[in-house]
Amino acid sequence: MMKNTSRVQPDPALMPVAQRRRFGGAALAAAFSLFALSIAWHEAHGPAARSTDEMPITQAHADAAAQASDGQATLAGPSAHGELVKRGQYLTRVADCAACHTADKSRPFAGGLPISTPFGTIVTPNITPDPDTGIGQWSDADFMRAMHEGVGKGGERLYPAFPYTAYTRVTDQDVLAIRAYLNTLAPIHYTPPANDLRFPFNQRWLMVFWNLFNFTEGRFVPDPKQSAEWNRGAYLVEGLAHCEECHTPRNFMQGLKSSARFSGAVQAGWHAFNITSDKTSGVGDWRDDQLVAYLSTGAAPGRANAAGPMGEVVANSTQYLTPVDLRSIVAFLRSVPAVSGGDARSRDQWGRPADDVTAMRGTTITGVNGAQLFIANCATCHSWTGEGVGASAPGAYPSLIHNSTVGANDANNLALVILHGVNRTTAHADVLMPAFGGHLDDEQIAAITNYVTKQFGDPQATITTGQVAKLRTLQ
Repeated sequence: MMKNTSRVQPDPALMPVAQRRRFGGAALAAAFSLFALSIAWHEAHGPAARSTDEMPITQAHADAAAQASDGQATLAGPSAHGELVKRGQYLTRVADCAACHTADKSRPFAGGLPISTPFGTIVTPNITPDPDTGIGQWSDADFMRAMHEGVGKGGERLYPAFPYTAYTRVTDQDVLAIRAYLNTLAPIHYTPPANDLRFPFNQRWLMVFWNLFNFTEGRFVPDPKQSAEWNRGAYLVEGLAHCEECHTPRNFMQGLKSSARFSGAVQAGWHAFNITSDKTSGVGDWRDDQLVAYLSTGAAPGRANAAGPMGEVVANSTQYLTPVDLRSIVAFLRSVPAVSGGDARSRDQWGRPADDVTAMRGTTITGVNGAQLFIANCATCHSWTGEGVGASAPGAYPSLIHNSTVGANDANNLALVILHGVNRTTAHADVLMPAFGGHLDDEQIAAITNYVTKQFGDPQATITTGQVAKLRTLQ
């Protein structure tokens, strides 16, 4: 007679109570595991499966780079990688990476630009694919971690002068497209100077505590209550374009003050104006086409002309945005809650033509005279009346009447424009105003500034010789 060697399954009814409980728990755990695995398989392979980076907003946030190509990229055929690189080039322009990572135009993206902060000077790094001094040895995961979490390849905490606080909203797909484009750049072997930060701000590990109060990691989530156009604009403004980094005031830790988003702030002396929907202090009274024109050309006649950092943003970034993306940005800005700056009158509603030439004829000028300095240095382009030359033509010399820089309630931007000039090149025009900082002293710059604000702008906006001297030192 053969012996049955198969294992006899225990009868739960005959087991001790503790053993029955263990058996029941194991069975429950096994059942739950099978259920979880089935759900995971369904999510991964089911008909509705879709990567987060393939959600509609990702497809909508930026047009194909082919629509924005300016002929600087040469791609070999319509390969998937080629399209990824083109898209990455477009997104890199949206993010305006070149502005901070290029100190010398002969070394694009090689870093070295000093950025002044209240805690010292931060110098931007080399992001070309050089393996020794750039990011050539960074993996995609390293690059993603820096963009999303503010952590470098070696685990070092990055300073928020690099706006990872905004880039954290950018989708993985877009970050990898930017990375693909940067990989095509010419490697430049260059090590920028070290940061010059005071103790304890030179201790990177302290950024752990800064992040606790000022940083929320996570990708952009579309608002289902808003239109696709609005979501597209929100993704661009709050993420890649990182507009808040300049246009939102900061708290004592230099984090963004969320209670006053987009209400304006001062960076290195330059006033980034209020861009909320407030009709007096912000852009709520601007027409859509004026906002689009300003972003794409740097000029909105009767409103503003971009100079300083914003002029660079237009030249390096926003002029390349597609019409769809520009309209999306405007749609989002329209929804930004109005924040009053306390202005009684819009910046672009000041001024009247001057008649000082007639009044000065035959008179003897003594001392430093703002009107005389204006006529001698500025009237050739802006007319002695201040009405400009060329009306609203692309290459026109702008009117100082109804000009938001001249009509601002502080004179910093105007003084900085006189000091450093304007050099804004777009597809529409090459705009050049010479820098007078090397030819006129601080007293003369202050005199011209105060004459212009008194005659063509807000008469209450004045500047002292000492303030001009300080502005000269800012980077």
